[in-house]
Amino acid sequence: MGRNVWIMKVCVIAAMCCPVRLLALTYAPEDSVKVMAWLSEAARRPKDTDWTLFFAEKFIGTPYVASTLEVNGEEELVVNLRQVDCTTLVENVVALALTLRDASPSFAVFCRNLEKLRYREGRLDGYPSRNHYFSEWIESNGRQGLVREICGEAQDGFRPFVGVQRLELNYMTTHPEAYPMLKGKPEDVRRIRANEQRFDGKRVRYVPADWTGKGRDELGAIHDGDILAIVTRKRGLDTSHLGFAVWRKGRLHLLNASSIHKKVVLEPMTLRQYMKKHPSQLGVRVVRVI
Repeated sequence: MGRNVWIMKVCVIAAMCCPVRLLALTYAPEDSVKVMAWLSEAARRPKDTDWTLFFAEKFIGTPYVASTLEVNGEEELVVNLRQVDCTTLVENVVALALTLRDASPSFAVFCRNLEKLRYREGRLDGYPSRNHYFSEWIESNGRQGLVREICGEAQDGFRPFVGVQRLELNYMTTHPEAYPMLKGKPEDVRRIRANEQRFDGKRVRYVPADWTGKGRDELGAIHDGDILAIVTRKRGLDTSHLGFAVWRKGRLHLLNASSIHKKVVLEPMTLRQYMKKHPSQLGVRVVRVI
């Protein structure tokens, strides 16, 4: 840890105005300052503001850094708004939007919301309890009433969600060497494998890549600020990248933590143009903060 990073065991008590429990927590002072400054600014904005997009835009320019959660020997709740990857960008933004709704928004409430989003059923219980696949993330947070997946309606032929992916999640347990937190921990690998198997054969709907270039008349089911999860053809995975939907001049764009640009950007190219550059991308699943 750098000298400015605090590693602490936190139990949130009444004095912190948040009657919930937090587990081990890693964060830097700048993180709590940013959270409170952005919440304060949001409180002065019109109540009909799109909060997901408001907070997502706050991260534009933030450096892209992979593996920011793998900084401890054992799993802790890592808060890092200074560096993000595509998943932590989405989690930070959604946690901020949820925190703003609280009667007493605070950094402690933000941390509790982040724990809810990041871990299965909202509770940190070691590395295997993290929602490692985005299908897990959607399922867990859907059950908690935090988000819902948009899938279209049967009477409309599920348009534009006409693509179907049959899940077969096994990448982590067939490539455990790619995950330092799994080194020497066969029990954790077993726990993750058991969770992967829960999704075997499940079918999910998505908007095919060649549909993403259409306008609002066809894609009106996708709103500004919706989470876009890019479906991949890579074996053993469900999605390969995340970002937020942004409509510009009648076309969809992606606000994302980009490994190409090395920072959070609103892609200047349309979503369709972006996906054409990535042949392994099949389309997008759409998730909305409730």
